[in-house]
Amino acid sequence: MTKEQQKFFITLWKKVARHASLESLLDFSGEFFENSGFQLQLHLYETDLARRQIGLLARRTNRPTTPEPVWSDQSFQCFTGNFTNGRSIHGLAADAPILMQGLLFRPPLGEFWIGPLSGQEYPPGLLLVTAHALPKPVLKTCEQLAEAFGVAFQNHRQWQELKKLREAAEADRQKLLFRLDRQDISDSIVGSETGLRTVMERVGQVSQADVPVLLLGETGSGKEVVARAVHTLSPRKEGPFIRVNCGAIPPQLIDSQLFGHERGSFTGAHSSQKGWFERADGGTLFLDEIAELPLPAQVRLLRILQDGTFERVGGQKSIKTDLRIVAATHRDLREMVRQGSFREDLWYRIAVFVIPIPPLRERREDIPALATHFALGAAKRLGAPPLIPTSEDMQYLMNYPWPGNIRELAAVIERAAILGNGSCLKIRQALGSEFCPHLEDPFATTQPTVHTAKIETLDQAMARHIKTALQKTAGRIDGPSGAAGLLSINPSTLRARMRKLGIAGKNNRQAGQRQEEF
Repeated sequence: MTKEQQKFFITLWKKVARHASLESLLDFSGEFFENSGFQLQLHLYETDLARRQIGLLARRTNRPTTPEPVWSDQSFQCFTGNFTNGRSIHGLAADAPILMQGLLFRPPLGEFWIGPLSGQEYPPGLLLVTAHALPKPVLKTCEQLAEAFGVAFQNHRQWQELKKLREAAEADRQKLLFRLDRQDISDSIVGSETGLRTVMERVGQVSQADVPVLLLGETGSGKEVVARAVHTLSPRKEGPFIRVNCGAIPPQLIDSQLFGHERGSFTGAHSSQKGWFERADGGTLFLDEIAELPLPAQVRLLRILQDGTFERVGGQKSIKTDLRIVAATHRDLREMVRQGSFREDLWYRIAVFVIPIPPLRERREDIPALATHFALGAAKRLGAPPLIPTSEDMQYLMNYPWPGNIRELAAVIERAAILGNGSCLKIRQALGSEFCPHLEDPFATTQPTVHTAKIETLDQAMARHIKTALQKTAGRIDGPSGAAGLLSINPSTLRARMRKLGIAGKNNRQAGQRQEEF
């Protein structure tokens, strides 16, 4: 190798290490050959063996046409040969040392060299060099060129994948901002200075400590918002925030979704795919409803928490990831540990720092601010003037038990704005007498303000609400037509509240237990 060639390849590899574009690398290589007295055309192709597809990525040529690839039924190799006018190269490479058989090209007249770029399973791309003549020194240079472009092509693919992940993360972020009616995710959380003060204090304590966080709270209480606050206030805030609903993944796909899979590991796995743990590398992985993970997946999750490594489905290579786990559930994990449906060792790993999130009924002082916030957002989406709940609206909202928490409050306000045609809020109609009969006439005796109204105790209001639901379902608790579904609450949680309030339902009696008939 001459000094000029050595200098060329040193500069080329530096450009590859700096993730230069494929187009700029082709231009640099073409200029080197031209300065050496050779007029070459360089083409880079991307291949997909599983789908039998090939596409042009980049080229450097002064010819108006680009060699057209055609599929055959054989495998990839590397060879040289001659072109003939209008005929494929298929029968002209018999004297070539190794026949490049998977793709046939129909380029212009001349000589060519074509070789695969480096790949772990099969060539992810091809480098095609065409010229009127290709002497042996140029052919040797082409082989070294293909190695450099193989690394550059892998960088290109990884960069494209990261770009897709960033775009997906930004789309999720914009979706969340729209749902919360915020301009930026760092905007203050409604209630952070009142009912959520203790929660936000704990978030501030743990955000800088890179340890797992467990959020405990009922459905709709704002666990995802708190999880994002942990991420935003942490040193990982520039990294991705990936949310995974563990309860929404089919059992047969859990391992593939969480840990990724290799090509050919199961039917339909046409290519390797990163799982959520790899995609969250450098950021935060939010495992919502972690109690829904089956025991085998819990074992693999435990290993990641212990040493930060895992293997893709069908893979044998250990992959290391650097991320923070924030888990959440509305279920009683301690009880699940006692029952054997949740691993005790995993419980100790994820419960390093626990943040309980109170339900909305336990922080009613946040209802006026939340209702106003959701009302303004609903008016904006409807293209209506700003809507503010009246004191009468607030009375209804303050008296309601909110079994669905903040999520239900947002839905009620949205429904009230639609029922009011954007001109006012129809809170009473949005709540519906069938769901809240005790609010039929909350001002029957007096007209007190929301701050001085004498109302039932929380237990009394909750008991009345549950009894109404049980009456409508003939005492049935489980199933789509049961009281739990009507109240949007887990059946086990509903039974626990019924026992606490002394309410009996079908199959809810226990020997020796005194309960009140509804």
